[in-house]
This record gives sequence, structure tokens and C-alpha cells, in this order.
Amino acid sequence: MHTPPACPQCTLENTYQDGDQFICPDCGHEWPAVATESSDESSEAAKVFKDANGQVLSDGDAAILIKDLKVKGSSITLKKGTKIKTIRLVAGDHDVDCKIDGQSFMLKSEFLKKA
Repeated sequence: MHTPPACPQCTLENTYQDGDQFICPDCGHEWPAVATESSDESSEAAKVFKDANGQVLSDGDAAILIKDLKVKGSSITLKKGTKIKTIRLVAGDHDVDCKIDGQSFMLKSEFLKKA
């Protein structure tokens, strides 16, 4: 009998398979049964993040907004030319995590240029 792998989030071995996903009842984390952890890590490492001009971005870079961005669910507008001192790259649709004026924002790299 095949034993399911340990949970990648909490590392506990109390996991089970439900259809095409593994589920950890301890922390509630779900992940696909088909993909392996090593292939997920290599695909994230292979992803290259580029700014609006095509320059490669990396963690800790400074960036500048290239257009005004309205913040969803708020009346705040991030102005064109705002400098972001330190960015952090994350996986997902909005791939840049940063702080502007003490508030945390998730932005798309296509709206930034490397400073």
C-alpha cells in the first residue's frame, strides 16, 4: 500500500489522499498528488521576473512605478514615479511584495521598472 508523503507545510505525516489531492487534517493544507515537491521548487527557481523594460528583477532591488495604480477596495492611488526601496518576489499573479509609505502591497512586475 502506498503511504502519502508528509505535509510540506507542517511536516506532519498524518496526511491522506482525496481524489487527485493530498490533504493534511492537522493544518488544512492541500496540494496536488500528481506534482512532486522537488518539481515545484525547481519551477519556482526557474521563473524569471522581469520589469516593464525587460530587465530581470531580484529580491532586494529598488523599483519605480511606471503608471498610476488605483488600489482595489480603497480610495488610495499609487502615483507614477513612486520609488519602492526593497521588493520581494513571490509566486502568484501579483509577483512583487513591497511596502509603500508603511503599507504592504502586492504588485505586478509589469508596472515597475528597475531603479
